[in-house]
Amino acid sequence: MSRTVRIATACLLGLALGAFGALAQAQPWPAPIRSIEDKGVTIVGQFDAPGGMQGFAARAGDRPLALYLTPDGEHVIVGTMLDADGQNVSKPKLDELVKTPSRADAWAELEQAHWIGDGDDDAPRTLYVFTDPNCPYCHKFYEAARPWVEAGAVQLRHIPVGILKPTSEGKAAALLAADDPEQAMRAHENNYRSGGIEPMADIPADLREQVAANNRLMSRVGVRGTPGIFYHDSAGEVQVKQGVPQGALREEILGPKPD
Repeated sequence: MSRTVRIATACLLGLALGAFGALAQAQPWPAPIRSIEDKGVTIVGQFDAPGGMQGFAARAGDRPLALYLTPDGEHVIVGTMLDADGQNVSKPKLDELVKTPSRADAWAELEQAHWIGDGDDDAPRTLYVFTDPNCPYCHKFYEAARPWVEAGAVQLRHIPVGILKPTSEGKAAALLAADDPEQAMRAHENNYRSGGIEPMADIPADLREQVAANNRLMSRVGVRGTPGIFYHDSAGEVQVKQGVPQGALREEILGPKPD
């Protein structure tokens, strides 16, 4: 299972400026806001808030979340703000700024992600799978899907994320950096029980950002655990399954099992 973001309403987090500077993304959020982002929360937008505070609209999985940066810029309050009449002043801004992507929109984002193909490019079915290299359930799904992949019926597009263990980021980076990422993924899975691919010790900034972008995408499309599988159902609609599909659902996702 992946780490779960647990944030209590009106929780005050004291954080030193610059502590997470190395994790800053393209948007130069203040350090306390970046630290929340590092916990798996996606920052969507910014707005003016009462009391001299700066508001930030965010999403934890598929749940909208309001953050308030204190005037000193050193602390963030997470939760709902009420006015003197007890009215929720956070909700209108969250409704305006935070929109969980539709699954069709999510599919378009997945196509642009840093993924590793597994199987025939011309396979009639394509699945996107958020995969942590240390996830035992990802490994189980990888093995379960072999008959479909090897028969040319399905292409898995693994989106490596680094969320489960300290070595996850380094392993995800090593997979993405390989000369032949598909072969590296196969070798990793074939040797999963003995540790799989060696984690990259000194991750270049561009690779670190690729893994971080996959992590953010996973959060943005509402996937909270690995494997997170996106697929088209029999009606052509995009669906998502979190965890290893079993029984009839497995064939709904992968298609009839090859002979």
